Formats: sequence, structure tokens, C-alpha cells
Amino acid sequence: MKPVDRHLADILTTVQPLPPLEVDLERALGAVLAEDVSSPVALPPFDNSAMDGYAVRAEDVAGAPVSLPVIEDIAAGDAELRAVGPGLVTRIMTGAPMPGGADAVVPVEWTDGGTTRVTIHKAAPYGHAVRRAGEDVQAGDVVLSAGTRIGAAQLGILAGVGRRRVVVRPRPRVVVLSTGAELAEPGKPLAHGQIWESNSFMLAAAVREAGGEGFRAGAVTDDPQVFLERLDAQLVRADAVITSGGVSMGAYEPVKEALGPLGTVRFEKVAMQPGMPQGFGVVGPDKVPIFALPGNPVSSFVSFVLFVKPALRRMQGLPASLPETVRAVTTSPLRSPEGRRSYLRGVLTGETVAPVSGQGSHQLAALASADALIVVPEDVTELPAGSEVEVIAL
Repeated sequence: MKPVDRHLADILTTVQPLPPLEVDLERALGAVLAEDVSSPVALPPFDNSAMDGYAVRAEDVAGAPVSLPVIEDIAAGDAELRAVGPGLVTRIMTGAPMPGGADAVVPVEWTDGGTTRVTIHKAAPYGHAVRRAGEDVQAGDVVLSAGTRIGAAQLGILAGVGRRRVVVRPRPRVVVLSTGAELAEPGKPLAHGQIWESNSFMLAAAVREAGGEGFRAGAVTDDPQVFLERLDAQLVRADAVITSGGVSMGAYEPVKEALGPLGTVRFEKVAMQPGMPQGFGVVGPDKVPIFALPGNPVSSFVSFVLFVKPALRRMQGLPASLPETVRAVTTSPLRSPEGRRSYLRGVLTGETVAPVSGQGSHQLAALASADALIVVPEDVTELPAGSEVEVIAL
């Protein structure tokens, strides 16, 4: 059987980063920057007030309480050049530019709130409540580096440095297609021998969690020709395709029967449990990567974590490898078949991990209760409780 590491290495050799493109800021959320972004100006670009209050000379209020005349108001956005002379104050609003001569702001709470003359009850030291020009960013500073995933805060600084458009590697568009004559759409009544289709919902959501755009293409029957027609119709909107089911050794395996003769998709046994049958390759004139995952839901999910998620990172121009692990102590004995790397579902609590009760590859409820995968190496068949293990936190 093919080692897990080698199967991922072959995938990452095939998958390439998506070409960068320039998008409007509203479409950049979730994408990965493909350029360094620097600020053309200092931020803030001018000294301004951090509070509503009074712009003063600190030396004039050092002997507070004092009563001083208010010469004018300055609102946020005021474009006029203003100044404060000795013994005078200006009422100022949050974000308004500091007038020349003023070197501190007295919060309105420290005063009687006067509009023509104000009594200041507490002295404000030099620089109090003043935002200095450039204290956040200097002109020319790189505020975001290439390879940064754009979230809400990153969108904020992009807009804050005046960018309307930005060059990114887009979120990969991934079509998810399930196979099986036994599958029924959730919400519909089950006929005898049917189950509700869950894998496409799970995998499309996993794609979105990994930074891609997941699209369900529904389920198809066990007819290879119908599968090929559905796949061909979806390739126009896909940067990658995930299928689930139809890759095992038995009869009625439509994915294997349809894609095997193309010669561009390989079906192999990977030394892992769950998820031994795996298929990967490219399809269509644009050589779209396709991940043919097993149909059992736990096998499909574990395969996504190990193989698809790193590939999506590569497509976004990010470092890609097997998931990082942490060390933990297992609370129960563990068993694993010889020659396969097991990924047992567990609950990670601090420095301990407890295997969940259901470890079958069909037991979706047990998977839903887990937040970690316990890794048991290929050369280990048993581990007693209290053993230290590698754990992938989900």
C-alpha cells in the first residue's frame, strides 16, 4: 500500500497555486494576498483628538481647577488650519485635527462642559488623549504581506491605507459530487434501502472552512456515464472537484469505472485507516484536480483533512503539508491494524485525549462528537492507556 506521506506529496506536486487576480475590496474576504501592501501615507495622517473634550496647552491647566475661555469648536473632518494661544482652549471632538499650539486634550468629563468658558477640574499632562500622526503606520510601511489571508481586520487596514482593489489568489472553487443509488436528498422520505446523503454537505462545508468556495452538485446513481455527464457539466466552474463513493474494489463503482480508462486519474490503496481507497488525478482540458474519496463519511472526512485541505492551501499560495500535531496522553487503550496509519476520533482536553466510543468509518455521529484525530503509526498495533500520542486538533 502507498504511504500517506507519499500520496500527499504526489498531490502537492500536481496541484499548483491559482493565478493571482485583482479584485474589488468587497470581494477580497477569505482570499489570500498575492502582493505586499504598503501605506502611501502615515496613519493617522495628522495629530488628532482621541476623545471629546478641550484642546489645551498642558501648562495652562497644570494648576487645575482653572477657568479658561473657549474660542471655537473643531469637529471631525474640519479642514481649516486652527491654533490655540496661551490661556485659551478649543472645544474638540473625537478624530478632529489638533489645533496648532495645543498639546493635550482634557476629556469633557473632567470639566463643567462650558461652551464659551469652561472650568477644568483636573490637569491633563502633555500629550494626553492625542493621537500622533504616524503612531499606527508610517508612510511606506508594509501593513500586510503576500500570503496573508484576508479577514475582517485585514479588510479594514486595506481600506484604511486607501486601497480599493487588491491582488489576491482567489478562494478555490470546489465542486462536490456524491455517488450512490442508495442516496436520498435530506428532507425527502426514505425508500427501502436508502440513506440520506450527507457527504456533500459535510465536504462542501469543509471546503468553506478551509478557505475555498464549496458547491454541492448533488448525488448521482451508479451509472458511470451519468457520472461523467454530471462531472463534465460542472468543470466549467471548478478549480477542483471532490467526489465521494464509487472508488472501492466491488461492483457498481461509478467513479472508478468512469475515470479509470481516462488514464489521468490513479486509484490506489493508501496505508491508512479509515480511508484506504483513494483516487487522485486531473480531468478535462484544463486539467482540473479531482479527489476521488471513499464513500463512508468518516473515511471521506479524514481524507479531506489529510489530502484535500493541504491541496487547497497550495492552490491559495500557502504552505502545505500534513496537518500539524500536538502531543497528548490517551485515556484509553488504542488498537490499530498493522501496516496502516490509523486516525482515531477523539476528544482533546488539555494534555489528554479520549477516544470516542464509535470508531467505525460509517459512524458519523461519533465523528460529530470528536474534535481531534489520534494518530497511531503504521508499525504500532496496540497502545496502553497513558501512552503519549500525536493528535491532530480539528
